[in-house]
Amino acid sequence: MSLQRALPVFVISLAIAYPIIYVLAVEYNWALFTYGPATGQLGLLRTPAAVGPTMYWYGWIATAALGGAALAALATLVPEGISRRIRPELAWIVPMIAVFVLCGLLRDYFLR
Repeated sequence: MSLQRALPVFVISLAIAYPIIYVLAVEYNWALFTYGPATGQLGLLRTPAAVGPTMYWYGWIATAALGGAALAALATLVPEGISRRIRPELAWIVPMIAVFVLCGLLRDYFLR
């Protein structure tokens, strides 16, 4: 596959896969690492902080980035006939849906 054809497939696939994986990472707390800002500690996966709150957000972003990049790389390996079925419109529709899904998931957290 040429770079000229692989790059659009990779970018569109990443734009579709990243928000889906991010929503799943937030819902099921699939953090690649955990950060404790009070002590400056980094822990692998979900590690509770010794002191103060624990931040999972950076881990969720890393999880979604690595998972999305892996799926996008796999999408570049599929035959051209199949990859042409990936609609470019999904690159903005799926993230917009993910925003609304996240708002619904986090609504109860912010409106207690």
